[in-house]
Amino acid sequence: MPVDTKAATDRLMRFLAIEGVTGQEAAIGRELTAALKESGVPAKAIRLDDANTRIPVPTETGNLIVDLPGRGALHNQPRIMFMTHMDTVPLCAGARPRKSGRRIVNEARTALGGDNRCGCGVLVTLAAELEKQKLDHPPITLLFCVREESGLYGARHVKLDELGSPVMAFNYDGGPASNVTIGAVGADRWSVEILGRASHAGVAPERGISSTMIMALALADVKAGGWFGKVVKGKRQGTSNVGPVTGGEGRPAGDATNVVTDYVHVRGESRSHDGKFFKEITKAYKAAFAKAAKKVTNAQGKSGKIKFKAETDYYPFRMKDSQPVIKRAVEAVSAVGGTPNVRTANGGLDANWMVRHGVPTVTFGAGQNEAHTIDEWINLDEYDRACALAVQLATMR
Repeated sequence: MPVDTKAATDRLMRFLAIEGVTGQEAAIGRELTAALKESGVPAKAIRLDDANTRIPVPTETGNLIVDLPGRGALHNQPRIMFMTHMDTVPLCAGARPRKSGRRIVNEARTALGGDNRCGCGVLVTLAAELEKQKLDHPPITLLFCVREESGLYGARHVKLDELGSPVMAFNYDGGPASNVTIGAVGADRWSVEILGRASHAGVAPERGISSTMIMALALADVKAGGWFGKVVKGKRQGTSNVGPVTGGEGRPAGDATNVVTDYVHVRGESRSHDGKFFKEITKAYKAAFAKAAKKVTNAQGKSGKIKFKAETDYYPFRMKDSQPVIKRAVEAVSAVGGTPNVRTANGGLDANWMVRHGVPTVTFGAGQNEAHTIDEWINLDEYDRACALAVQLATMR
């Protein structure tokens, strides 16, 4: 089914030019709304939900939701949903997109924002083509999520009844359009506060309890136990990472080398396709920090303490190949000339939460490459295929 690829690319360039890092999606939300109206979607069909009032970190706006009534012979079929996220990683701030042949590249030393302005372009193009060509289709919900890049918060906090109870959903994120992603890992996000005791490191170091040394011993123990990086325990696999190590918001007694460090804050994550195993990885970190805290004592025999917190960011899922949403996805990819690559992902997706909400969701790419890096670029051939795929998914009988 033909798609106006020039108009689709123009939309993408338009959206790439709008800054909207995670948590600051108001401007791109307004631009998407304007583009939807220009495509023939009535204003009454477009709204923002109040998910931002439930997200525990500051978020400018809620998810953008669009209701498209069914048309023609398919008007009374069950509702389906197309979704993407409208935020980018902070590294995208200041991007300057430029077309270069069949690529879009960046003139700035930033990430480009194809993740996920490409998804936004696909969904708006879908709405435009359905209206322009007067195509038969079932009732459709378009969902543009906030704060995907900082914890999948928009998808996590959306209310199902706001979406019209779709029977299946198609999510657009990174990679080739032929990727049919039917599962993804789950993850814990954890943090630990290490509480030591300050002392003059030159005059009376024996009176201090070094939080830095507690951290060092804990991480060495984690590494020796095989719990850092790629984690393989028998048939179970996962990953873990230690992220920023900081002193918090002015918490240490001092930041000079002549003060025994009394406070260190560490953040990290644990992931696995096994819903129990990523939590076991997290427990290994907690145990290592607790063990290290007891080992580091001062001359008075007092030891350090820790405060360990863990929260599940998202749960793993793997849908069965027999599910209608997967059959539809595979058939549609083939219909637009692609070779379906049925796969699972090692990163979290908004689909993790949609499946958790009870909506079977397949994720496709839309031409994004080298996302979250200054080398990011967009493959316009794949982007065009993603747009055609969306129209095919929406109209197939």
